Amino acid sequence: MYWKRWMAVFGCGLLLAAGGAFAGDTDNQKVPPSASTQDASHGRVVVINIAGAINPVSADYTSKHIQAANDEGAVLVVLQMDTPGGLDTSMRQIIKAIQASDVPVVTYVAPSGSRAASAGTFITIASHVAAMAPGTNIGAAHPVNMMGGGQDKDKQDKPSPMEEKVVNDASAYIRSLAEKRGRNAYWAEKAVRQSQSVSAEEAKKLGVIDLVAGSLDALLLAIDGREVKLDNGRTVTLDTKNKPIVHREMTPREQILDVISNPNVAYILMMIGMVGLYFELSNPGLILPGILGGISMILALYAMQTLPINYAGLLLILLGGILFVVELNVPTFGLLTAGGTVSLLLGSIMLIDSDDPAMQISQTVLIPTFVVSVLVTAGAVWLATRSAGLKAVSGHEGLIGEHGMAYSKLNPKGKVMVHGEIWQAVCDGTINKGEAVVVEALDGLTVRVKKSG
Repeated sequence: MYWKRWMAVFGCGLLLAAGGAFAGDTDNQKVPPSASTQDASHGRVVVINIAGAINPVSADYTSKHIQAANDEGAVLVVLQMDTPGGLDTSMRQIIKAIQASDVPVVTYVAPSGSRAASAGTFITIASHVAAMAPGTNIGAAHPVNMMGGGQDKDKQDKPSPMEEKVVNDASAYIRSLAEKRGRNAYWAEKAVRQSQSVSAEEAKKLGVIDLVAGSLDALLLAIDGREVKLDNGRTVTLDTKNKPIVHREMTPREQILDVISNPNVAYILMMIGMVGLYFELSNPGLILPGILGGISMILALYAMQTLPINYAGLLLILLGGILFVVELNVPTFGLLTAGGTVSLLLGSIMLIDSDDPAMQISQTVLIPTFVVSVLVTAGAVWLATRSAGLKAVSGHEGLIGEHGMAYSKLNPKGKVMVHGEIWQAVCDGTINKGEAVVVEALDGLTVRVKKSG
């Protein structure tokens, strides 16, 4: 599944340099000319789609469009969300944008089959209106699923002091968000402390969300006339009936950055970059491996700054690549190759510093990518080492030891035919025309031969 994504990234990699050219109006639906964007009573409903892990790219995209909706005088912002979780810092950035908004923000967990797990639970509870589609779920917000550094399974009854601090902080945060919105703070805290998760219908019964709606149109109809208290203290009556809906989508540049911020894609790009640069450094002038390797490595390094990276793991991966290159110039009978393999493996395992499944490298991606990368690189090292010990087959050195035939009588000078070419030759003694000869040495354009056999 991921190979399709990084293949697309290759074709669009250079868009990063000119990404601004693609920025523009991202409205998907045309708004009637009569619709005013400055009067809230006649404003638009802005829909922002959040799909996938909450990362810096999605946080910037969401925050930007919430602010844009405020500037345009939109009547409502809808965050249509389906997320397994994500980074705590990115989650808090979105929540701060919601709290600072003068336009009511609705979080709508949809379509059916979606979820608001981990960081998504916090965002849903922090919204002015929380809604879910049938067949969705919310919860599982324990902080080890957002910040990494979770407790040892064998010590679950004795959490570390650091984990207690993290859990207490997250519990207090989600409780404050729930109390502010008049939602079930007791269940919200249990979602953090006990990783509880409930369906849309259960969430409505428990008072975690405000309503269950089967579609966006049904949601807008259901909340029409609802009074919402904003964080600035102002109370707003929602006027959403028959309002034009506009969908804000990521720009092509943001879509590329969002794709490469996926840990699996970032890891694949890094390994492709290392293999490509390795081939270019070991065989200067191949060009294509160097180009692909350079682009992949730059994209991977960008992704690394948006992910919870363990820099020890990153350094181990880079060390592994260096050891493979050194093996070409300092043959150690495979010792450096073995060290490079171990370094790559440990670095790959340690690379992502998070216990959140949404932010980890999938084993179905890690293992095949690692194995293929090592096999290709180790195979290249083996072939290079083996070729270094082979006898030259071209140039002057390639003539030494070659067999030919006396083109004329040698006494001691004459001509021989070797490699289909006629050479001036000398020998010790006499060699008759047509006799087999073997080349012993080369002096300029004259070969020294002797009788073969």
